[in-house]
This record gives sequence, C-alpha cells and structure tokens, in this order.
Amino acid sequence: MNDMPDHTSPTGAQIRVAAHGPYLVSGVTMLGTRIPVRDQAGEAVAWRIGEEQPLAGRNALCRCGHSAHKPFCDSTHRKSGFDGACTADRAPGATRRKAYPGAGITMTDDESLCAGYEYCDRFGGVWRSIARTTDPQVRDALMQQVSLCPSGRLQYVRDGAGAPEELPYAPTIATIPDGPLWVLGPVAVVLADGFHYEPRNRQLLCRCGASGNKPFCDGSHAKTGFKAP
Repeated sequence: MNDMPDHTSPTGAQIRVAAHGPYLVSGVTMLGTRIPVRDQAGEAVAWRIGEEQPLAGRNALCRCGHSAHKPFCDSTHRKSGFDGACTADRAPGATRRKAYPGAGITMTDDESLCAGYEYCDRFGGVWRSIARTTDPQVRDALMQQVSLCPSGRLQYVRDGAGAPEELPYAPTIATIPDGPLWVLGPVAVVLADGFHYEPRNRQLLCRCGASGNKPFCDGSHAKTGFKAP
C-alpha cells in the first residue's frame, strides 16, 4: 500500500526530481530571473524581475551545478558522479515550525529552509520586530519582510485566519543569479520514489549540487562560490 501523500498541484505544474539527475519540469510555461536588491546600507529590501524565456513541454534543469548550459541540464551529472540523494525532512512543516505570537498576527519559522538571503534581518530582525507589532508600521514592515523571504522559511497568519497569508503567484520558476531555483505558486515537487513534498507557495531548490538539505537550498552556493546566470 502506498501511504505517501499526493500533493498534486491544481494547475498540473510539477517538478520531478530525478534520482541523481536533473529537475524534470512540466506544466510551467515561463522561466524567469529574480535578482536581489539591496539598499545603500547593504540590506536586502526587494526583488527585481529580470529576463524571462518561454518553456514548452518538458524541460530538464541542472541540479548538479556543473552543466555548461545552465540552467538546463547537459547530462554532466552522469560523468561527475553527482550524489543527488534528497535528505530534506519529509514530515509536515508544522512539525518543525516555531511560532512567534504578535499583535494581530503570528509569525512561524521553519529554520531548516533557510538559504541565507537576509530579508528577515532588516530593522533588527523579524524575531525582535514581532514583539513590537502593536505598532501598525512595525507590523506592516514585518509582513513585507516575511513575504520577501524566498524559501518560505517564514510565514505569518493573521489572528482568526485558518492559513498563512501568501502573495498569489502563477506557477513560476526563476533562477537567482549564482544561487538556487526559486519556485513560486502551485508547483508540486515530487521525488523519484513518488513522494510529494507538501505544497508551499515559495520554495528554493538547490542547483549548485552542494546543499545538505536536497532538494532544497541551504545556502551552500555562497560557500562554494557557485556561479550561474
């Protein structure tokens, strides 16, 4: 009996993670670029939309980090002996999330999804700001910071709401220069053995090949000096 959850996307968009191979993408029609924007103080403040290209049919995107045609796979993983074993926790995110109550909202944090993009650090950090959310300006700033977190590590729920508040996205895959693939909207991530990770509106997938939390990014690209458009 197969007791693995089936979190099929309502749009049919899917990324199947091939065993020790690429991401096999179907149902996504556009591949974009998202570029981090920093202010004069060096703090992460926004994302800029870069170039986009259409996708048709099924596409294979590199996850070993060594393709000569990034972001597309050129089968280099077969020559390099890429170990693509997926070790990310399969348990529901609720088992890992810590709750931080505030005024009118509760912020939650799944630290296992951190990729080091620092949108949470502005204004002294969201973990300090949550205690000051009686101030509407602080609360609004915190909600914006949480929404900018690319990995979905951070979420917030308004009091009385049954689910985290998320920005609406069409199924989208974008490269972050020298970093991971950013998956936005209803896109199912499925492992080679058929396991479906629970759906999330914001996900970062490793494409440097070095993450210790595959298939998700853990920030290893910054340590290894990964370069890719």
